Order: sequence, then C-alpha cells, then structure tokens
Amino acid sequence: MKCIINRRAQFSASHRYWLPELTEAENWQKFGQCSRFPGHGHNYELYVSMLGDLDEYGMVLNLSDVKHVIKQEVTSQLDFSYLNEVWEEFQQGLPTTENMARVIWQRLAPHLPIVRIQLFEHPELWAEYEGNNMEAFLTISTHFSAAHRLALPHLTLQQNSEIYGKCARVNGHGHNYHLEVTVKGEIDPRTGMIADLGAVQKAIDDHIVEPLDHTFLNKDIPYFEKVVPTAENIAVYIRDVLKQPIQATGAQLHKVKLIESPNNSAEVFCLPDHRSESLAAQTPVLAQV
Repeated sequence: MKCIINRRAQFSASHRYWLPELTEAENWQKFGQCSRFPGHGHNYELYVSMLGDLDEYGMVLNLSDVKHVIKQEVTSQLDFSYLNEVWEEFQQGLPTTENMARVIWQRLAPHLPIVRIQLFEHPELWAEYEGNNMEAFLTISTHFSAAHRLALPHLTLQQNSEIYGKCARVNGHGHNYHLEVTVKGEIDPRTGMIADLGAVQKAIDDHIVEPLDHTFLNKDIPYFEKVVPTAENIAVYIRDVLKQPIQATGAQLHKVKLIESPNNSAEVFCLPDHRSESLAAQTPVLAQV
C-alpha cells in the first residue's frame, strides 16, 4: 500500500536579492528592500514529503534515517548561513523561497523518494516544488474581516433557517477570514522568481482585501446581492476576480483557499482558459466543515 509521509525540519539563514550585473537603482526597482546590504534573515520551516510502500514494520522509511539525510544534505549546510554564498546554485539564481525549494529538492532527490518540498519563509509566505522542471508554487496568506447572511431571497426566514441554521438570522454575523492565494509559474533562472512578489501582493490587496474588508458582503458587494456568500461562493468569487490581475504579474493563479473559521474552509482551483466560464463556474469546491 502506498503512503506519503512528511518530515519537518528548520533552519535559520540570511539572504539578499542582488544581481551584480544590475545597478543599485535597478536592483532597488526590481527587489525593493530585499536588495539592501547586507541582507536580511528568516527562520525557515521545511517540509519534505516522501512516497513509498508500507513495509512489514508499518513504515515507508525509517524516520531516523530521513532526519539524518535532511540534516546532512540540507539543514546542516544552510543553518546560520548567508544563502547567496553557501551553495553554487544560489550564485546562479537568487535564493528566493521558490528557488530554494527547487534546489533543496535537487539535493534530496538522490537520497529520498520525495514528491513535494514545501518551504515556509514565514507563516504568510511559502513555496512548493514538485519536481516539474522550473515550475513552482508560491502562496501568500492574508486576511480580511467581513459580515454576511446566508439566505435565499425567495425563501422565508423559516425556510432559510432550515437550510442555513443560525447563519440565516436577519442581521447577519461576521468572520475574520483567512485567505491563502497560490500562484504558479516558471522560476526565472537568474532572479529565482516566478513573479514579482510585491506585484502579486498588491493585486491581492487592491482587488480583494481592500474591497472586501469591513463590509457586509450581501449589501456592499454587488455580486453577493444575488449569490449567497457562503465560504465556497466567496472563494469562487475571489478566484475569478484575481485571475486576470495575477496573470498580469507574470504568474498564473492556481488555487484560492478561504478559511472562514478554524472548523470551516473552502478551496477552489483555477481552470484553464478554455474551461473558465462565469463566476458561478463548474469548478469543484473542496470544503472542510
């Protein structure tokens, strides 16, 4: 029987986004504060996912052996280091989160049956790499607060209450929504980036966070005058609004995850262009309740 196991590791390191072939002004324009000398640091969290068959002892791999490999090949070399200089790969392409995930995969692949590398630069930014050449995923998390009411206008309060429970109460209720936006793209071999991170963040802020924050969704957002603002429908709305702004940054929108509460979240994926339709598209919604 096949099973995926995950191993977590940590290291602390510093880096700088700086290309010597560019002027100081050009580096600042491209990388902003990340180009400052001598650099800045992070406490990185690394998750290594491995696939294999369960053996007679109920294990895919001996985790002590896995821990030793990760330490020997990655964390012992990167911990308390200046990333730009520690590995040759980071002199060819900058040690961005997504490029680091790719290079760590390359370092571990000869030793472990890995299927995914996930690297957290901090809790609101992480990258994933799955061994697909230069393609990587980058996730930005953010939040907004909003109120909503779950009710269909053609139904009575009693009927809506039977469907939506307390969420149908006439004055609505609110949430502190946690939003995770995942983009994908090809890693630039020199900058190490799949897109301008600042531009991706600005697209999310301008098109989603600012318009939705501190609103009553049913009344302040025209789309939700006719569509019930469930977590699933809000996630679909965010996906469809963000698709073009994210594409303008050079990346592709891959997934939107909306966490309404610790017990309730929804995920929607971005369809290829030839399958994208209206905001009420046929996209599968993965909900956790």
